[in-house]
Amino acid sequence: MPFLYRQKVLFQHCDPAGIVFYPRYFEMMNATVEEWFEARLGHSFAHLHGAMQAGVPTAALQVTFSAPSRLGDMLDITLHLRRLGRSSADLEFVASCGGELRLHMTSTLVFVSLRDSASRPWPDALRARLIDVLEAREAPLQAPA
Repeated sequence: MPFLYRQKVLFQHCDPAGIVFYPRYFEMMNATVEEWFEARLGHSFAHLHGAMQAGVPTAALQVTFSAPSRLGDMLDITLHLRRLGRSSADLEFVASCGGELRLHMTSTLVFVSLRDSASRPWPDALRARLIDVLEAREAPLQAPA
């Protein structure tokens, strides 16, 4: 089931030409993941990093930039869970503005312990939520504004 996150392109995202400086897209995708974890999976990053002493660093990225985004644009970023492994998950992102594709990205997240930075199996409760998302055929869920 896709998750929708809307991000207005702010001055902080842009280079002097007024277009998004490419590393800022990675920050936007990370914000999308963080909102998805809280809104759809019920596990905020504060809870993951605090009580659970765990994190989900990115282990792999592949990205295609299709068109520039400019200051003031409103980006619709969709996140799709494509695969769930023992301790990893493959995500797909599509960022668009007014129906125009701006970015396509795939990434692999790995569930790790913050104590030793070693991968761990997804905890049962979180794995169950991820399976629900993987199997869902519902309309996109939008992050709270």
